[in-house]
Amino acid sequence: MRRFEELDWQETPMGPISLRRRQDAVLGVVFEAKLGEEFLMSSAFTASESELSRQGLAMLEGDALTVLVGGLGLGYTAVTALEDPRVAAVTVVEALEPVIGWHRAGLLPMSERLVGDARTRLTHADFFAVVAGRAEAGGVSGEEFDAVLLDVDHTPDHLLDPSHGPFYTVEGLTRMRTHLKPGGVLGVWSDDPPADAFLRLLEQVYVDVSGRVVSFANPLTGGESACTVYLARRPRLNGRAQPPGSAG
Repeated sequence: MRRFEELDWQETPMGPISLRRRQDAVLGVVFEAKLGEEFLMSSAFTASESELSRQGLAMLEGDALTVLVGGLGLGYTAVTALEDPRVAAVTVVEALEPVIGWHRAGLLPMSERLVGDARTRLTHADFFAVVAGRAEAGGVSGEEFDAVLLDVDHTPDHLLDPSHGPFYTVEGLTRMRTHLKPGGVLGVWSDDPPADAFLRLLEQVYVDVSGRVVSFANPLTGGESACTVYLARRPRLNGRAQPPGSAG
């Protein structure tokens, strides 16, 4: 394998996107995607993307769970959801069509496990437009899910595109709530430490709100790095979420 290889390059409405594979002396084979000059995703560190699924699904009980993933990326969030035997269906909404194409072409480490699972549905659409009711998407519009897991923006205030901004408001989070079943869980990934401002926003719409730090080893620094997983629950029909194992 060559030390560096560009596997794909395409124009998108958000700018040019590219997929690269490189050999790193410390990390081994690394897959990276760039949107314009900004790094979009990397396989170098994926623990927090997986924890978004694990911790979100751990808040749920029951079987035949349905999961909506906002942002396909390298596939780690979706594949981790599929590893939970209680999950019956995972719908992934991705705004950048080339990213879906990479997985269907088998270019990424998680591609075969993702595309080869009959429970997976990949949908090309703008997640934020769909949950706000500005766009339709098969298998998403008008549906309620047990869990919605969002990994698109760098943080709630460092956005990949300015059009995502209305989501991170009380009004946007209230619209998001309609896509969750009563007692369902919203998970949001962030590259920064927990932000009090976003936690306060979540608390105006949801219950059982937390910002959990996910730490992982960083071989490049010899220390640890960390990201955040925000979790929140839609109240049940009686207005209060109940813990797993309780009635209602």
